[in-house]
Amino acid sequence: MRRLLALALPVIVVQLGIVSQGLVDTAMVGRVSAEHLAAVAMGNLYFFGVAVFGMGVLLGLDPLVSQAFGAGDDEGVDLAVQRGLVLSAGLAVVASALLALAGPVLTALRQPPEVVPVAAAYARSLIAGMLPFYGFLVFRQSMQALGRVAPIVWTVISANGLNVLANWLLVFGNWGLPALGAVGSGWATSISRWFMCLGVLVLGRAVLAQRLRRWRGGAVSWRPLAGMLRLGAPIGGYMAMEFGAFGAIGVFMGWLGAEAMAGHQVALNLAAFAFMVPVGIAQAATALVGKSVGEGDPPRARRFAGSSLLVCCVAMAVTAAVFAGFPGAIASQFSDAGGVVAVAAALLPVAACFQMFDGLLVVCAGLLRGVADTVRPLLYNILGFWLLGMPVSLWCGFRMGIGPVGLWVGLAVGLGVAAVLSLGRTWKRFRRPMERFSLSRPRS
Repeated sequence: MRRLLALALPVIVVQLGIVSQGLVDTAMVGRVSAEHLAAVAMGNLYFFGVAVFGMGVLLGLDPLVSQAFGAGDDEGVDLAVQRGLVLSAGLAVVASALLALAGPVLTALRQPPEVVPVAAAYARSLIAGMLPFYGFLVFRQSMQALGRVAPIVWTVISANGLNVLANWLLVFGNWGLPALGAVGSGWATSISRWFMCLGVLVLGRAVLAQRLRRWRGGAVSWRPLAGMLRLGAPIGGYMAMEFGAFGAIGVFMGWLGAEAMAGHQVALNLAAFAFMVPVGIAQAATALVGKSVGEGDPPRARRFAGSSLLVCCVAMAVTAAVFAGFPGAIASQFSDAGGVVAVAAALLPVAACFQMFDGLLVVCAGLLRGVADTVRPLLYNILGFWLLGMPVSLWCGFRMGIGPVGLWVGLAVGLGVAAVLSLGRTWKRFRRPMERFSLSRPRS
């Protein structure tokens, strides 16, 4: 428990710091207009819909780096980090091309016509930050797997200060700069992402320099890169299925109007902020489980698994109580529009209902990732979110006329089903033998 918390707490700070940038963007743009706030919501949905698969692929670094580190395989650690950078460059090119198509795609999805041009411009402003965004993920995952998170913490804290300043300048047009509204927030985000990538590289040079100083010839070999894709693609698919479900709900909210979309964005940002606590626990658990597997110590891996699930349950019980107890007071901090606040305040109690499921789902996925078990979580998300949750959302939101709350009820159903299935898989997998994953040896 002490080892887990020692790594998880700074990782949680990092995750909260990253998400707080989105909360700052929402709070500042919310003072411009409901349309600009809806544009940020729509643009962010599109961005993460484009970027989330690559984010998942790069999470495949976790078991490779942590298991190699546990086994004392320095060459394996070097190769994993360098291959991660090669993959991140290719993924950034693809994602940037898709971001350029935001306008036609959002129009085809029948989003509010007054919001689409601003949302598309916001998405295009994020292209400049795509490469450093993926590069930061490679450095962050590698350093977390090696147990060195202090440079990441200080980088993210500094980036938050820069993001506040850049938003203040570019959203409202201070110091003689043009007032760009939502688009200015997008440029502020891109600036912050370059700062994070370069900042963690500088502050973490004691760890990263030895991994990058000698470029290994095998870093660009096709077969191991393909093996990394096979390992990471199900993680990317898992994240895409979950985010895609939330993204689809965002599209449906757009059909209900700009206020529904903006209120959904406020509630979603708050739920995402709370969600970063189990994400941090999951990432710490992945690193510790992977290191234990690399060291050939499965009993310790099982103890880390039990500890992470226990900590997750306690943390999510607290956030559920906050959301259920103070929905109106919390929502009113992010918009002056009464309709937006009313929608967000109605959605937060639903978020309280699925907090425990949300946390258990991501922690179980992290534990399974630590033993390179990445396919089952993808299948569970498809079943929970798309085959069960999405029909419930559409039925409650439109057929039953419940509106935004009905759309979120389906999310709660999907999270519950996927979490229960993932918990069962984790129980079974950690009772079995564990061995180090090899890119050159096919899995049974």
